[in-house]
Amino acid sequence: MSNYNPCMPPILNAQGASKRFGAVPLFQDINFTVSDGDRIGLIGPNGAGKSTLLAILAGEQESDSGEVAVRKRASIAYVKQESTFASGLRVRDVLESALARAGVAERDREGQLRETAGRTGFPDLATEAATLSGGWRKRLAIAEAIVSHPDVLLLDEPTNHLDLAGIQWLEELLNQSDFACVMVSHDRYFLENVATEIVELNRVYAEGLLRVKGSYSKFLEGRAAYLDAQSRLQESLRNRVRVELEWLRRGPKARATKAKARIDNAHELIAQLQNVESRSQTSTAGIEFAATDRKTKRLVELENVSLSFSEKTIVEDLTFLVTNGTRVGLVGPNGSGKTTILRLLTGELAPTSGSISQAAALRIVYFSQMRELPEGVTLRRALAPDSDSVIYQGGVVHVASYASKFLFTSEQLNQPVDRLSGGERARVLIARLMLEPADLLLLDEPTNDLDIATLEILEDSLLEYPGALVLVTHDRFMLDRVSTVVLGLDGRGHTERFADYTQWERRMEEQETANRATAQSEAKPQSETKSQAEASQPAKKKLSYLEAREFATIEDRIEEAELQLAAARSRVEDPAIASDAAALTKALAELEQAKATVDSLVERWAELTAQAG
Repeated sequence: MSNYNPCMPPILNAQGASKRFGAVPLFQDINFTVSDGDRIGLIGPNGAGKSTLLAILAGEQESDSGEVAVRKRASIAYVKQESTFASGLRVRDVLESALARAGVAERDREGQLRETAGRTGFPDLATEAATLSGGWRKRLAIAEAIVSHPDVLLLDEPTNHLDLAGIQWLEELLNQSDFACVMVSHDRYFLENVATEIVELNRVYAEGLLRVKGSYSKFLEGRAAYLDAQSRLQESLRNRVRVELEWLRRGPKARATKAKARIDNAHELIAQLQNVESRSQTSTAGIEFAATDRKTKRLVELENVSLSFSEKTIVEDLTFLVTNGTRVGLVGPNGSGKTTILRLLTGELAPTSGSISQAAALRIVYFSQMRELPEGVTLRRALAPDSDSVIYQGGVVHVASYASKFLFTSEQLNQPVDRLSGGERARVLIARLMLEPADLLLLDEPTNDLDIATLEILEDSLLEYPGALVLVTHDRFMLDRVSTVVLGLDGRGHTERFADYTQWERRMEEQETANRATAQSEAKPQSETKSQAEASQPAKKKLSYLEAREFATIEDRIEEAELQLAAARSRVEDPAIASDAAALTKALAELEQAKATVDSLVERWAELTAQAG
């Protein structure tokens, strides 16, 4: 059941916090609290200050004004975007150091260490941390943060570098944990599945942020309502300002007959309107990939392609055709060969066996997940290496105008690209790619570091792009929205075609269940015998991924339903309602409905408990 206690003060309480870098304000006078049981998704446009706010809450940075209060004896764990570990440290060393820093008694450390290793999936504590893949380093950073059972966990883009299975693991971990959590993320499915509140940090809101209880979809409804109300306020202010300006223009004679207060009020209304309008002005990146005029239908054809490195098979016997207009989503665990297939398509790698044929003069544009930009150059030279203009969609465009399409100011043109943020670097790369007309776009993790607004524009652009596309991403929303076919890799060289991501996910769940059953069968002693009655009993069905998510939250839902039942019972027993026939009839109906809800949830809880074993 939930550990939430409404009498406890917030774990973290930021009041009047402001932060600026140079002359640029990130956020101003914002209030942000984190209480027991909160799972807050923190979103906002690139440059809004999400990571900075997280660092301030963690105590790693100081705000320019305001203060952050931490509840007495509360512990805070913070996982940054990039997870790095010193050479020579084993997984065990990392976790033991975290326990020691947290002051955990030595006699309790081994138990907590092994429990955390089990929850985070580390089978070998002797592995050197620095040699882990990006996804497993992220898992270790999260394990390091939670091993000491913090009161609040701060996560900055935690799904970056995790594969799809890793994201599902993280969702289950957070849903089943009792610590509070604040997550900066652009992964919309992750936010929908985990967050119980969404906070958007954005200057369009009067208080600098908007906080809505509920999932990400609930937040979208709340934001639409807020912006609609702000639009109506803006129109009302315009009308009132129009009346006051007309009165002011009548001249001194008219004004003399009115109180000075009206003049002051007119100026206040004008200032208020200017404030609302300035907040309402938002910019979005202009993303539009250009295709060639190619009429050829068949672009790349892989026939019985296999590729091995040393003794590891990356791809085995793959036959696949990429045609004009096809949008392929490549999915599979980290290390399964997704990027390798992209490199086969470009011709950078040659297959061990089989053949790859490309259409004549095929033009391929490749977006690498490495975010490779020229070193030591300015933004101006990164976009326009040889002049101050670019050729865009057949016309000459000044580099400043072109940069502004991607939300860069003219002052930033002379800024070195290595000082840009991750989201800004991603926008530079997309801007460079858009200057190259392509028959085939190969995008390797293009969503990392992009804010949600830019992601939506990128998706719209990819949907309108008439050429072919092969997309590697852990963003399940983008996969579902953009892909027309999904090619699934299992990490052992096998590939299979699916209609969409959901179908591939279902297959992975079925395969995991089958593998678990096989492992359990092989673990039994060969000499073990069973009675006929035992042998005839059906095997327990393990929880699916969706059932596990339901199981993780059902106790909280039962507790909430029981509170509603108690409230309904109180209404029935209220003398004022008992003496009113109509009110009593309604209260009795609500009581019956509340009872039915509790009974249904308890019955479902029993089913899932039995199924989980």
